Amino acid sequence: MNDRSNLLPDPALAPDLFAALHAMSFDGTGITREAYGPKETAAHALVRARAEAAGLLTETDHAGNLYMTLAGQDRDLPRIILGSHLDSVRSGGNFDGAAGVLAGLAVATGLARSGFRPARDITVMAIRSEEAGSWFPVSYVGSRAALGTLPPEALDVPRLDDGVTLAEHMRGEGFDPAAVRAGRRALDPARVAAFAELHIEQGPRLDEAEVPLGIVTGIPGSRRYRAGRVIGEYNHSGATPRRLRHDAGLALAELAYRLDAAWAEMEAAGHTLVCTFCVLATAPEAGFTMIPGEAHFQLDMRSERRESVDVLHETLLRLVAEIAASRGVRFDLGAETGSAASLLDAALQAEMAAAAQASGVRFQHLSSGGGHDAAAFAQAGISSCLLFVRNQHGSHNAREAMRMEDFDAACRVLIRWVVSRAG
Repeated sequence: MNDRSNLLPDPALAPDLFAALHAMSFDGTGITREAYGPKETAAHALVRARAEAAGLLTETDHAGNLYMTLAGQDRDLPRIILGSHLDSVRSGGNFDGAAGVLAGLAVATGLARSGFRPARDITVMAIRSEEAGSWFPVSYVGSRAALGTLPPEALDVPRLDDGVTLAEHMRGEGFDPAAVRAGRRALDPARVAAFAELHIEQGPRLDEAEVPLGIVTGIPGSRRYRAGRVIGEYNHSGATPRRLRHDAGLALAELAYRLDAAWAEMEAAGHTLVCTFCVLATAPEAGFTMIPGEAHFQLDMRSERRESVDVLHETLLRLVAEIAASRGVRFDLGAETGSAASLLDAALQAEMAAAAQASGVRFQHLSSGGGHDAAAFAQAGISSCLLFVRNQHGSHNAREAMRMEDFDAACRVLIRWVVSRAG
């Protein structure tokens, strides 16, 4: 049956599964589903059972990514993939990542229950380990492992909470890190027609504009320092004159202030970027009546334009040298990490806009502040797009508050687009 008049997402699926995910991963404050840990694995089992109950075909790849497929009439045609991740930050919200998986599943099960059979496969993908900032300091672990683009050395990186390597965590959950290290692909880019990810917006722009849906133009790249240090000299706070001080705390404060001022100047000159000192702290040894002899910081610089981040990075290096010389301290930035920026497919953005207009859903175009798995697909040469759903109270905190009516509107747009692409 290919009557398209009643093609709607499954209305009961998302509320039921959001409630079940909350119940199994609430930590007393927020939601914790650790990457390559029992809670993430339990979340995958939960959505897999719902997919199989709806008649979808399911499989898991060597890196633990889950695929839930509504089979098409011609299974040799490149498939459409919908999806996102199911891990969370520590004590985060219930919608970050999960909204994209449940949206895809609501679309696929809605189509299956209507009797609609698409021309090509529609696959919902639950992706492993996207939240690099909380677990493994590696971008897009699951999606790049599926695409065969995860660097082998990433498998030797320890998880931030327990020091156990990514390879060991993969193996512990029953997967095959040796295949990941060898670059085995579960997804051939030539066999994927398009990838679409739905995600909550992680900032206030859609909520401020009173618009439920965002069509994302690009995902930023980053340059990051996760273990920066300033080394000065501990001394007595009352007995040491200013000229003899080597204050690591003030040196770090000066760096943060001056780099923020440089960011403001760059914005005024037309650059679009962000700069965040995620951690600014003196060492635990510091105490009252002491001049801080050591301070720690984490720095995150992001932009859709690599050249903007590079300009700010050059400023960082200049300021570090100037402040070290003037205050008699030493900076150790530590290892640099980061990710490449990704512009998303303009044709898919236009198709999503047409689907939103046809569905009567208001939208606006905007850039993404955070990284998302869609970037890994785009970098692999797959046509990719990203939809944002309006969300209250930001993200990466327990107060995420996506409204179900906004989620439902986004799902209507997504199913209209899927049918136009795969029907």
